[in-house]
Amino acid sequence: MHNLFLSTLPVAALAGNALGTNVSPMMRKGGHQETPAQRAAAAVDNTLFARYTLTVLGGIVFLLVIFRVVIHTVRYIRTLTCLNNDTQRYFRTPNLAYGAVKQHLLYAPLFRRRHLRELHFGWFHLGYVPTRFQSLFLAAVIIMNITLSVTGIEWNGTRAAALSHLRNRTGTLSVINMIPLVVLAGRNNPLISVLSISFDNFNLVHRWFGRIVVLQALAHSLAEVLNVIDQGKWSTMRYLFHNNEMYWTGLVATAAFVAILLVSSSALRHAFYETFLHLHIAIVIISLIFLWKHLENTLPQKYLLVMVLLWAAERFIRLATLIYRSFGRGGTKAELELLPGDACRVTLKIARPWVFRPGQYAFITVPSVGLWTSHPFSIAWSNNNADEKNQDSEKGYQITPEDILSSSREKTSMSLIIRRRTGFTDKLFEKAERSPSGITTVAALVEGPYGGHASLQSYGTVMIFAGGVGITHQVPFVRDLVAGYASGTLAARKVILVWVIQSPEHLEWIRPWMTTILAMDKRRDILKIQLFVTRPRSTKEIHSPSATVQMFPGKPNVDTLIEMEAENQIGAMGVSVCGTGGLSDDVRAAVRRRQGTRNIDFLEQGFTW
Repeated sequence: MHNLFLSTLPVAALAGNALGTNVSPMMRKGGHQETPAQRAAAAVDNTLFARYTLTVLGGIVFLLVIFRVVIHTVRYIRTLTCLNNDTQRYFRTPNLAYGAVKQHLLYAPLFRRRHLRELHFGWFHLGYVPTRFQSLFLAAVIIMNITLSVTGIEWNGTRAAALSHLRNRTGTLSVINMIPLVVLAGRNNPLISVLSISFDNFNLVHRWFGRIVVLQALAHSLAEVLNVIDQGKWSTMRYLFHNNEMYWTGLVATAAFVAILLVSSSALRHAFYETFLHLHIAIVIISLIFLWKHLENTLPQKYLLVMVLLWAAERFIRLATLIYRSFGRGGTKAELELLPGDACRVTLKIARPWVFRPGQYAFITVPSVGLWTSHPFSIAWSNNNADEKNQDSEKGYQITPEDILSSSREKTSMSLIIRRRTGFTDKLFEKAERSPSGITTVAALVEGPYGGHASLQSYGTVMIFAGGVGITHQVPFVRDLVAGYASGTLAARKVILVWVIQSPEHLEWIRPWMTTILAMDKRRDILKIQLFVTRPRSTKEIHSPSATVQMFPGKPNVDTLIEMEAENQIGAMGVSVCGTGGLSDDVRAAVRRRQGTRNIDFLEQGFTW
């Protein structure tokens, strides 16, 4: 039986099978025959080039780890240095070289200023424009794979030999690229925490690796088809597909790869996300089954085994996490509360909670709404009743033994705000709407936490921008910074929250949490809040409660706001944004414009899956 991955077998085996089972039927009929030395050399090349791929990617990860360690060390030293330093003049001065890198590479969109604002063609979603750094990385990966696919092939020799080598090379590389493909797709990807790079960015690279895998599989199949046709007729091709298991399993696997590519298009993925997700998983499983049979008794099958084990391990971790967080101790419950502005506050009583950090999110499933739908939501608030009672005792309130016993039995609650859209969020809103009181409790499944690797504690000046429901990501940072300032454990001396909303009724989304923050010790010394209402019903709705909490009509001039704070910034300045694509791009552009004149960093949170 002809081996499509002939060149990946051990050299000794190839050399010993010059005219054996590793020679195609057409070669036996007088077609081109490769010598044992040629096949052995090709096998060594394919194995080495496959290893080059992993080596180069490993080298890139190593360099990124060094970069991340340097950045983390600088921020840690800056935090310690600024604990008792209210001016922080030294850290206001920017590093010109690093500022240029941030302005023209790390923060810069590929073209002009559009990055997170979606590209559309009519109703079709075309995706997002990557940054220049992302574009350079992806271009390097593509060029590397093209180079490895064609280097070392005897193009000056016979057409049959060249096609044979190309077939084996692209097939081997397609399988080897499936290893980083599955690592990058995992929610539990260890590189997320090691490199402090969001899942969103890894998912972008995952999609491009998927395209590379599909194109290499197509090149592999096309090279074999052309080779057989050159040496025979179409009838030979049909015979092989009907009677040779390696051929027809390879054909099915390749067809499944192409189907994944089509289903994963940005337009379909965003229009029918839940359908896409289920189809994606089903087709992946089908493709792996047929690919496993196609690669039987070849070295690439071992690469595929590594990929399958990594994928299965990640899925097992996710399932174990979901079971651990959701079952036992009465299970996890979700209280749904209707809010103005087509929103719903979800308060989770988690069976086994975790120590919450700002920036974390979790995947939520409500079986009564949709058992097979799991969606990520930022956690806006964590409330531990035992912790609150401990704080009361520190303030002098009397705590009884009954209070201590009851607090130990109470679960930590975690809250989030869900804006009504389509699909899962619409069904969830309708479920809460059916309750006469607008509040209902349902069983829930929680998988997490994820994220929470970003920190704003080393910046003397912090500007936090939020658009609409994006406030859920930012509220925990505000709470953390105010608490840290009161206890003297961070560098922040100025925190400015800018929240853009459509209507004043949206203030109800976070009113209880903001009331708690406004009552925190030393809050007035550090926190200033600016609310921008883009669609007020009347000017009477716009009023500023105090000098530190101000309300304005219309959209903010982001550049002006950042410039006002940058002129009098204390220490290094961190600017964070979570909101619409337009708001994120405006903040990004304003931060880029000040690189070289201000020591200012940009942090962006977005879900662009």
